[in-house]
Amino acid sequence: MDQSRSVLAEQSSPSILLLPFTPAVSSPLNPARLRPTSPVHSSDKAQTGSDSAHVASLRPHLRFPPRPYLRSKTRSTPDLHTQASRSPGTPLTVNDLGTDYTRYFTPFSDGRKTPSHNWRTSISERRFQAQLALTTPPPRVPSVNTFLTPVAPDTGASQGSSTLYDVERNASFVDDRLVAPYEEKGIASWPLVCDQEELDDEMHMPRDDDDIRFRPRIQDHFTKDSIVSTIGLVLMMSGLMFIFVGLPILSAVGLIDYNSAYGMPLSMFPYYWVPHTWATVNNRQYPLLANMRKGLIDPDTPKTVRTRKGEYGDDYTLVFSDEFNKEGRSFYEGDDPYFFAPNIWYGATQDLEWYAADAVATSHGSLQMRLEEFFNHGLKFRSGMLNSWNQLCFKGGIFEVSVSLPGPAGVQGLWPGAWVMGNLGRPGYLSTTDGLWPYTYQACDAGITPNQSSPDGLSHLPGQRLPSCTCPDEDHPTPGTGRGAPEIDIIEAGAFSGYPGPQGLPIATQSYQVAPFDINYYPNYNFTAFPDLTLSGLNTYTGGPFQQAISATTVLNKDWYDNKQYQRFSFEYVPGQGKEAYILWKVGDQTMFMMDGRAIGANGNIQARQISEEPMSLILNLGFSNSWTYIDWSNLVFPATMHVDYVRWYQKKEEKMVTCDPPGFETTEYIEKHAKAYQNPNYTLWDQTGYAWPKHRLNSEC
Repeated sequence: MDQSRSVLAEQSSPSILLLPFTPAVSSPLNPARLRPTSPVHSSDKAQTGSDSAHVASLRPHLRFPPRPYLRSKTRSTPDLHTQASRSPGTPLTVNDLGTDYTRYFTPFSDGRKTPSHNWRTSISERRFQAQLALTTPPPRVPSVNTFLTPVAPDTGASQGSSTLYDVERNASFVDDRLVAPYEEKGIASWPLVCDQEELDDEMHMPRDDDDIRFRPRIQDHFTKDSIVSTIGLVLMMSGLMFIFVGLPILSAVGLIDYNSAYGMPLSMFPYYWVPHTWATVNNRQYPLLANMRKGLIDPDTPKTVRTRKGEYGDDYTLVFSDEFNKEGRSFYEGDDPYFFAPNIWYGATQDLEWYAADAVATSHGSLQMRLEEFFNHGLKFRSGMLNSWNQLCFKGGIFEVSVSLPGPAGVQGLWPGAWVMGNLGRPGYLSTTDGLWPYTYQACDAGITPNQSSPDGLSHLPGQRLPSCTCPDEDHPTPGTGRGAPEIDIIEAGAFSGYPGPQGLPIATQSYQVAPFDINYYPNYNFTAFPDLTLSGLNTYTGGPFQQAISATTVLNKDWYDNKQYQRFSFEYVPGQGKEAYILWKVGDQTMFMMDGRAIGANGNIQARQISEEPMSLILNLGFSNSWTYIDWSNLVFPATMHVDYVRWYQKKEEKMVTCDPPGFETTEYIEKHAKAYQNPNYTLWDQTGYAWPKHRLNSEC
């Protein structure tokens, strides 16, 4: 009886429990074992040894599932001994994992720090406790994790007791979403192991310094992939913008001729235009920049004429030439590097023709300017002018031109010319010559004042606009230097009507035009010379209220007209004043007239004028005007053509100056700053351009 009671007592003792997953019947593959919950004390060894065989036969064999393999811990995993001290049934929280999650959003928090005991009142905890009610020991029994303390000694409170609660198998989370994917039929079918770090946890486990470690840096945006992607995106967007925006605009404005292969053929349009056969000139491909050449000297210029002697034995060398041998050259502004043909009416001399660029061309080895009856711009005639203004300028040297004049020879009316003028004045643009043409003066006296301060009508000029005595900070290209636009004429052809016969005598004037003026326009002829009075003599016209001309009249040969023969006309000059400065004119190799700087020295209330020190541009033109001569309409023949075989400019080797900006007499910057005046021929006065006249010491208090 006592033995049976002992057996029953042991069976009913809470220290040994039958696990719910232990098979009721043992098998060779799963033998049942009896496992005590605590070691046996030595005082009980005898009794236990005597009853061990009998108890083993009656007590059911208990089998505990094998403990899963635990991965290595990290510093963020809490100690399992700490978890073993928890009471049975206590669920785990996110704080128990050893990581601070307070900086992440929690849907169950109101933003204030909540005590841990409030977390354990969640619905998830209560449901978990209800699910484990059958397997959780009573609260009065303290729990000891036998896996962590297998050799812990028994105490009075723990003897004969055992726990089936294992925190590794029975985990709980406050947030239901953490185990939601693993819930099945109201229980956690695959409990999570939360106290160990698994191999892939590094990819999604938050760290305390994540906000610092993973904060984007500037260099993170400049990786190879980012740069390549950005470049690809820019190229793609640029291509799309060009196709859908740029191409239609360029095609619409005519900058490109775009014909899509997928466009509608012109033949499908109801009014399809078919070009006439006569509209097609040829199918030749013309090279670009055909008019361009690589140097100032024309390759067609013979080497035998590239040097020459001056009047006084000085050696001169060729610095520029144009033989005009290239067929079909165009002289519209910008087409040629040296010359251009303006599109203007020359109002300064009230010409009867309109100067047009298409009236100037090269053909059969010469430059041709054609004057013909062609009504345009309200005028009945059209002709051509060629100049190098602000493109090709010279200071000092010999200028030679070979010309066949327009006929009929000896008939009055036509006004062919070859001449040079200071670059500050643009031919045909009256506002630019207002106050500059034909001034060549350095003094600061009555010579720079309006009308030359003379009450007798000697001068109608407005005064020198750019004198040497302008006030400080006034608009002047070279303060302290008098500036102007004097003129030197190689030839201006006409006819003398008093010559006996049906036609007059062909003549030409060669002159230097200056301002301010001598008294009665009479220079000091003691410093002029006419080597052969049978060929050239003093011109009876010496000037007027707008200019003074130191000039000679030269008789010409009638064979030098209408492309029969060509004759060379030239002048040689040295800039400055006094004896060393001079100008001399030639026809062929024979000197016709010469003067030096003393011829235009001090006179009356003015000081000496200078042989031009301005950079000079070249002008060739064919016009006619009532202000030049009487027009013999009955004997003139239209069209009339002026032929130019070549132009050549020579300078001393040590004094080469092929520029529009010689030292002390610069022009291009001033012209650029006053483009409104230099680009509009309709302005006739400087005041109309909006630019003010510079003040000087004689008209204001500086």
